[in-house]
Amino acid sequence: MNRIFRDRRRGLIIAAAAAASLLMAGIAIPASASQSATPAGGQASVDKIVQKYDHPMGSQIRLHEGTKDMPPRTFDPQDVTIQASVAGIDVSGWQGNVDWAYWWGQGKRFVWVKATEGTGYTNPYFNQQYNGSYNQGFIRGAYHFALPNQSSGATQANYFSSHGGGWSGDGKTLPGAMDMEYNPYGATCYGLSKAAMTNWIRDFSNTYKARWNKYPAIYTSTSWWNQCVGSSFGATNPLWVARYASSVGTLPIGWSYYTVWQYSSSPIDQNSFNGAYDRLKVFATNHD
Repeated sequence: MNRIFRDRRRGLIIAAAAAASLLMAGIAIPASASQSATPAGGQASVDKIVQKYDHPMGSQIRLHEGTKDMPPRTFDPQDVTIQASVAGIDVSGWQGNVDWAYWWGQGKRFVWVKATEGTGYTNPYFNQQYNGSYNQGFIRGAYHFALPNQSSGATQANYFSSHGGGWSGDGKTLPGAMDMEYNPYGATCYGLSKAAMTNWIRDFSNTYKARWNKYPAIYTSTSWWNQCVGSSFGATNPLWVARYASSVGTLPIGWSYYTVWQYSSSPIDQNSFNGAYDRLKVFATNHD
């Protein structure tokens, strides 16, 4: 079975692989376990696993589409021009233990934390990131990096739900998000037709909705979505669109407006919620 590594410096229990692992896309990808042990490699081993198996949100979009990163936006509470949007970030295992007080001071008010990828990887820093952001005052949620050719949408939605991807209408929890982007292991569309990809996404979405009474947000780029899906989910799923430019540009097929825009990856993935703070709280409160 897999083991859990202990970060001796911070006392954080984090997951990693030891003797066995799941096969994902032809390679071994570690899964979390619920027993603790301290490997000889310690923290360095955990970080190597993150670097090898953790695909951060937008990493494949930037790889295939490039990026014209916008400079970080400064925060001024007196600036009325930014009152109709809310600044946020997203993080994965690559960020390790995050200094949440710092990002709060930079004006960030919401965050999505990577929880899972496929059905064989969980973010070893998830607890520090998810709970630490909440304790700082962030409205936070979890996201799942989808591998649609490895298992069904329902299977991955349930795995995500059971490993940090749950939702509650407490005004502090964002709906779970499915990260739909280029395949890091091979064919752009995971070898699926548009119809098959549409069915996979619907399977994930409906399973998540049945479990939490909330549709997940869909993170994607216009180019990938139009090439690999081309179907409309705008009536049910909020759009989190990636475009690294000065404007959001043309939206993916099926949406007439976006809920969140990821506009930069420097110095961290940066997002803008399309509405004022009170609307963000509604987004984290209302059932569908």
